[in-house]
Amino acid sequence: MSESLILSGKEVSASVYDDLSDRIGALLDNDIIPGLAVVLVGEDPASQVYVRSKTRTFNKLKLHTKTYKLPSNITEKILLDLISKLNQDSNFHGILVQLPLPKHIGSDKIINAILPQKDVDGFHPENAGLLSIGRPRFIPCTPKGIMRILEHYQIILEGKHVVVIGRSNIVGRPISILTSIKTEGANGTTTLCHSGTPQIETHTRKADVIIVALGVPGFLTNEMIKKDVIVIDVGINRVEDDSEKGYRLVGDVEWEGVSRKASAITPVPGGVGPMTIAMLVENTVEAAEN
Repeated sequence: MSESLILSGKEVSASVYDDLSDRIGALLDNDIIPGLAVVLVGEDPASQVYVRSKTRTFNKLKLHTKTYKLPSNITEKILLDLISKLNQDSNFHGILVQLPLPKHIGSDKIINAILPQKDVDGFHPENAGLLSIGRPRFIPCTPKGIMRILEHYQIILEGKHVVVIGRSNIVGRPISILTSIKTEGANGTTTLCHSGTPQIETHTRKADVIIVALGVPGFLTNEMIKKDVIVIDVGINRVEDDSEKGYRLVGDVEWEGVSRKASAITPVPGGVGPMTIAMLVENTVEAAEN
């Protein structure tokens, strides 16, 4: 049996929705329904699952959401025209383009076309810049969710060595900023590792907190960590098995070994995943309030 404290994203997200209910109520009283436009290009199965989950949550909270499903062979121009239309549409306070996009469409060009005030994913260069100087407008949802989990379980990063594995603009880079920023609950000493870091274990064995966002199933093993480390597993990977579904979901952490050695750990599923959607709702509510 694992003795680690399980850092439950389900539990934390439920408390986020409780906290948001008054804010949503105040907006609805003023005839403002927080609205999110989701743009889904192609048939990526993981993206479809995520979008369905977002839609369910928004509907349950009586918020406005609409998904624009586009074929994978759509032209960049048609997609840009749609974003331009959504930028002007006052029914939508947030716009989210589901990544990854097909290879013939430039992701940067699409993200740059979203109005920064509607970029509830926090990926627009203007919003990334504001985050980097410690004055964020919208914090990307997954990193924001990680910080909220740490806050909920009263894990303070000041004086701790945080190792982030992964340097994507979606998780790794922003979480390296958020953990090291001079603010309450943060102010950690953060090392950013990635696929080009030689002997990653020399860094992870010294870490008090490890955040893994690499997309490699079972990458972090118990030989790579010290006892009582806190582990945040961002990975959601499908691994084929003999079950009815034909696969199971696993993280970037080798659960059996690491969960026995860590003092606290997020499970997969049920850890960071539910928080990403909760933070998307919160960012959309913030956009409506603004």
